[in-house]
Amino acid sequence: MIKYAVSYLKNTFVPIKRSDGKEFPEDLDGKLVLVRTEKGEEVLKAFLVNSQVAALFEKSDKTPEPFEFLREMSQEDMMIYEEIKKDEITSFFKCKELVKKHNLVMNLVQCRITFDKRKISFYYTAPERVDFRELLKDLTQVFKRMRIDLRHIGVRDESSIMDGTGICGKPFCCSSYLRKFESINVKLAKDQGMPITPSKISGTCGRLLCCLTYEYENYIEAAKGMPPVGSTVMTPAGLGKVCFIQFLNGTVAVKFEDGKIKEFAKDDLEMVDADVNVDIEVNRINNYSTTDEKVDAKQLKQLEDDRNSSTGNV
Repeated sequence: MIKYAVSYLKNTFVPIKRSDGKEFPEDLDGKLVLVRTEKGEEVLKAFLVNSQVAALFEKSDKTPEPFEFLREMSQEDMMIYEEIKKDEITSFFKCKELVKKHNLVMNLVQCRITFDKRKISFYYTAPERVDFRELLKDLTQVFKRMRIDLRHIGVRDESSIMDGTGICGKPFCCSSYLRKFESINVKLAKDQGMPITPSKISGTCGRLLCCLTYEYENYIEAAKGMPPVGSTVMTPAGLGKVCFIQFLNGTVAVKFEDGKIKEFAKDDLEMVDADVNVDIEVNRINNYSTTDEKVDAKQLKQLEDDRNSSTGNV
């Protein structure tokens, strides 16, 4: 039965095991431990696994392969770990200088050094493929006796490994529980009546918010039977034009010839083939644009650009 797991990339919990058959030290919950991953020896935080969760871990075919537990971090280990964290910062800026020297179009994101100091990884984003052969030659001269890994990641991957807080006030979905990035386009925001401005619908990664997909199906279901904006409808108060739709509460705002706007339940309306003298400013009423941000097609295209936004190479 799985007893402990460690928190790994994107808050993924990976079970740990002992190859020597011995019992785990007492009370590892919340403590730093040294484990062997596919990257080498790494320091991670261990958590006690609830018996019910452990049972699900055992049955699931999606449970990650366990990492090998090496030992609980000692005081001496912690001193080494602190030095490694300082070395990562120094190495990051050294690599950044070399990137600038070779005029490479790449944005360095993070540097990681394994606990055994056998491997150093540099994570970077770039719009196109980068020829870093000359950079690698310089790095091998600086970081001798270490295996160097230059890893291209996407802008969404960058946000997921750097962590942070979204506009909702909660931790990024991509760094907490989201495992797969869905394809997202501006139509999702429009269909939900959101303001189509970059600051409102994009995340820290510069791409459309992942959460635009969470409730989309509910909006599509709620939109069934709703008259489209701009259509003429017969209401209990007479003829008017639909100027706004409240999908989730099932109401429709109708503008009349006298300029007044009233809300009605969708079941109280009937679409008619008639013309009424009512002007509907669809973009303004539906909040599709704002006066504080000018939006052009190029900006929206950039928000939708999912090429290399996620590589799964973290």
